Amino acid sequence: ALYVVNVERNGKIIYTWKGNQRNTHIGLYDLQTKQNEHLYMFEKNLHIISCSINSERTLLAVSFCQCTEEERASQLLQSVPKYLTLLVEIHPINNVRVLKAVDSCVRVQFLYPVEGRNASRESRLLLVSEDKYIEQFDIHVVAEEEHKVVIQKSDQLPRAKVVDDLVWAQWDMMEQRLFYIVPKESKSTLRCVQFYPDENFNSILESHLDIAVNDTQLKLLNFGYDYCQDQDVASKSLNLQVFTSKAGGVCVCCSLLSDTPHEIMYSIYFLHKGYNKTFTVSLERTESHQLKEVAFMNLDYYVAAYLPGQFLHLLNIQHPDLLCYSLFLTGEDARIDTLQNCSIRSPWASAVLDCDAGSLYGVSLSDSALLQFLQKSKRDCERLAALHCALLYFQHTEDLEMQIIQWISENLSTCHSFDPIQEFLIASLYCRMCPETQNLDKLLPYTSLNGWIGVVPGVICTTDIISLPVLEFQNSKGFWEKLNSNLESVKYAEPHLHYHSNMLRREWHNLSEENFCLFTNQREERRTTAYLRNIFENAKKVLSHLETWDSEARLVPLFEEEDYQQQLLMGLMVAQLKDHLMRHLQYVGKKKIDQIVLDYVANLLNLVHRIMKEVWRRYQLHSYIFCFDERGSAGEFAVFHIMSRILEAANGMCMPLPPGFHTLHLGLGVRCLPLHTLLHYIDNGVLQLTETCVRKLLKDLDDTEQNEKLKFSIIMRLPEALGQKVRQYWNHPINANFIARKYVKLLLENQGNRQCSRPIPETLSVPVEFLPLNYLINMLAEIENQGVHPYEKQDHVNARFVEETALKHTMALLGLKYS
Repeated sequence: ALYVVNVERNGKIIYTWKGNQRNTHIGLYDLQTKQNEHLYMFEKNLHIISCSINSERTLLAVSFCQCTEEERASQLLQSVPKYLTLLVEIHPINNVRVLKAVDSCVRVQFLYPVEGRNASRESRLLLVSEDKYIEQFDIHVVAEEEHKVVIQKSDQLPRAKVVDDLVWAQWDMMEQRLFYIVPKESKSTLRCVQFYPDENFNSILESHLDIAVNDTQLKLLNFGYDYCQDQDVASKSLNLQVFTSKAGGVCVCCSLLSDTPHEIMYSIYFLHKGYNKTFTVSLERTESHQLKEVAFMNLDYYVAAYLPGQFLHLLNIQHPDLLCYSLFLTGEDARIDTLQNCSIRSPWASAVLDCDAGSLYGVSLSDSALLQFLQKSKRDCERLAALHCALLYFQHTEDLEMQIIQWISENLSTCHSFDPIQEFLIASLYCRMCPETQNLDKLLPYTSLNGWIGVVPGVICTTDIISLPVLEFQNSKGFWEKLNSNLESVKYAEPHLHYHSNMLRREWHNLSEENFCLFTNQREERRTTAYLRNIFENAKKVLSHLETWDSEARLVPLFEEEDYQQQLLMGLMVAQLKDHLMRHLQYVGKKKIDQIVLDYVANLLNLVHRIMKEVWRRYQLHSYIFCFDERGSAGEFAVFHIMSRILEAANGMCMPLPPGFHTLHLGLGVRCLPLHTLLHYIDNGVLQLTETCVRKLLKDLDDTEQNEKLKFSIIMRLPEALGQKVRQYWNHPINANFIARKYVKLLLENQGNRQCSRPIPETLSVPVEFLPLNYLINMLAEIENQGVHPYEKQDHVNARFVEETALKHTMALLGLKYS
């Protein structure tokens, strides 16, 4: 049988097997090339404990057990050391040097330089002793004839003590880090040593943990895998693992003892956040002898706590503050077919080693299984966790996004503690934008929720504040720089660093009320202060930027129109988000921040448009839907309802909508809603009257009794400036009468207390002896001659129009014909 004994940094797996003659073979498997290579053979049956090969594949370090306790007793070999550690020259096979011959177990691990570096004449080897110390050997080699490589001065290998008096250690082969724990009074101290390719090593992290480690046997992780001994040590040592993430996260996962039967307890120390979460899980109908320790796995964005046959708990590393972002699965949802025991190690992210079987597996989340879970979930905590997991783990693939939008459209009314549209928009924007710039994840919102008061059934969670780890490093880029940035954010109250829309909402409402008539009037009438000019210039940039995001022919009939309210909101959002980022990302540069902000707002508009497109396709609507000569279908009503929820979500977060959204929403409302409901929606701000839609409605609908009622109800609700622009499109006595009354009122108000010098006699279009009307018309004509014209842009509104309208109205009331 093959057994994995070690995994090196370059992803090459060292394994052993027994030959026909009971020889012990060592082989190397390359994950990338799928090739096997035979490294070495011992001509006897050995129990190999640990094995490692250097990056040049010229030296092999092997630690094995020479004989069992029974063999030693029967052969009276007490003077023979139980364990032997060898250093072997294997290219070509040459000398063998004994590094250790002791009665305590020793693990070996070569250090690896950075990839792509030229072959080195020096190799460094770690020896980890069961006597609780770690030392480093420096091995110099020389090249001889015929490409032979031999150890130089093999009897005098320099060595240095790395760690002493440790009780637990874990090797991170990918990043060349050593995590270890030393006991300190009632608590323990976690430290980390970073090994560098061109230097020695530095102790770089120290963190105090409230974990009792007294009287525990030394436990070693990722220093090779000795299945027999590891199982024996497991019951006497800490079940603890450290996981790191690319975003600068450090999690210490520890299984705890519970005094209550049928309960499992485990703690996750989020060192980069400054707190510890302890989970207590109640198990149902489980025999006490079946209870085992929790196994932990590293999935990069998530840490998994796994108890086969019981539960799989995925904890979000980046946002562990709210329990609803952790996915807790039970039953069949938590089943991993190939991993049915707890003897599991996670040597690197998304990889799992089954220590009982000696087999290595790749582990990843299934997008189809996650979507199925999302669709069948009945609890808000499960839906929220699955939604964020899908967006964070799988980023934004088109197909996945489409299925999530479909789920959202079907579950708008089933989610009670959160708005799925808001969460989709915020989380999608977060996942799209944050990978571009370091520390952006601390400044952009990742959720629309302010908190979570719900519970996960069967799980009790307690949170404790812990002291932040101390870092000591200089000019270190990558992970340590990101971790340090995370710790600085915690010190400065990270939640308050996230952008929020409170100030934006206040500023938008103030400007909207102050300039409402200006935004609905002609462009040149807009106030031209430098502040407002800048705001609308921001909006122009967003809209021009938006065109580059969606080159697909527009399926949804969003109209190219001037929506000053939304442009104002776009521009304000750009300005305030830019100010927010400039305060915290000064080192990035203004040009880069400008690009980030434009991308953020344009992505927001594009996501809303994406939702609209998917919904439009689903209900098989077409662009000709924007007409008023027939009632809307069931599909149109469903789309109208979804658009109403999009509007509600955007208003709740004070986010802009794509140009033409309100026009399309109103158009669908006119087609789908009865008149009283339509007017109720307009009066309550759900539907907004836009010039494009109202003008089309007045022009396209004929003047039946029902349509007259609709048009007049709309006319009466128009803002003053908008009403002046669109009433002329309805050629109807009711509208003419309304315009004439408004004209007289405005003309007399503008005249003020001034008196007309004299009435000017005119020849009326229809001879009439009604003196009050004669006098009114003459007075209006005089005012017009003085240059007071409230309707300058509409030449047909004048004293003559008022006269004719009054006569028509009077004749209509009397039931007489007007000619």
